[in-house]
Amino acid sequence: MASTQTRWQIAGDYFENCNCKVACPCTISPNPPLTSRPTEGACEVAFAFHINNGSYGNVTLDGLNVAMIARTPGPMAEGNWSVALYIDERTNDQQRQAIQAIFSGSAGGPLGALAPLISTLLGAKTVPITFNVAGKRRSVEIPNIMHLAVHPLPSMDPNNEIWALNAHPFSPKLAMAVGDQNSTWTDYGMSWDNSGKNGHYASINWSNA
Repeated sequence: MASTQTRWQIAGDYFENCNCKVACPCTISPNPPLTSRPTEGACEVAFAFHINNGSYGNVTLDGLNVAMIARTPGPMAEGNWSVALYIDERTNDQQRQAIQAIFSGSAGGPLGALAPLISTLLGAKTVPITFNVAGKRRSVEIPNIMHLAVHPLPSMDPNNEIWALNAHPFSPKLAMAVGDQNSTWTDYGMSWDNSGKNGHYASINWSNA
């Protein structure tokens, strides 16, 4: 961490839903992570986050929600990502600046490692975001923009998920999941329907320490 960077940490929950068939080869394949071609050619993935507790310097981030989308024209490691950020409308100016720094990757941490892959920032909007956890189902709602939910893939133990270890930059342990019906995102002249497509969810514990 550079000495001029503000120290930050967040802990909470996240999920994602991409357009790959299950299971997404971007993270699970015989090739190094993020180097396989997405099953549909391009990657179109949406992420949703709930911060249970967090801080950016002296700025508290407890209870806030964040969402992102990313599109890559080919394998994720090849770059040329287009990214959009959605920030909880309950934030004040300091919280918005903190979240934008963390989730753009400019403040280091897990997204900092991915920041060099981003070529286009489509925008950062302040919007109402509803993030829900109901048992093993995760969902997010941004009115007229994002309506996404995932549930776990069926496993041999109906009371437990299929877990992947050391497969994703966001968390060392994540559940294998699939998008609910009507899992959609529409904005910036694009429209996705990732119903029945690959998903993941996990607890996150991030920092730039």
